[in-house]
Amino acid sequence: MVTIKDKNKARLKRHARVRAKISGTPECPRLCVYRSNKHISAQIIDDVNGVTLVSASTLEKTFEGSGSNKEAARKIGGIIAKRALDKGIKAVVFDRGGYLYHGRVSELAEGAREGGLQF
Repeated sequence: MVTIKDKNKARLKRHARVRAKISGTPECPRLCVYRSNKHISAQIIDDVNGVTLVSASTLEKTFEGSGSNKEAARKIGGIIAKRALDKGIKAVVFDRGGYLYHGRVSELAEGAREGGLQF
């Protein structure tokens, strides 16, 4: 009998492994990425105080266009970078959420770098 591997379970396992090593501080918070089939979202989180400082998503009403392509991911990276710089956040730690650094995840990172975030 062939069993189907649960991809999300494997991703969560990878994510837990990464989270054991990185953590966001008030000086250098964590930029966390979540990717679904239709949307992508990012949050900047201070893990010491347990608060989300900034967030951006393709689910927002102000976002125009499709949320499931590389252009949307790059736009979200730029939006989150702009919002972070408005709050005085310049440097972050990138948390890819257990996803491969490829495609939409890398485009979001590049958009955030172009927007002025350092990581």
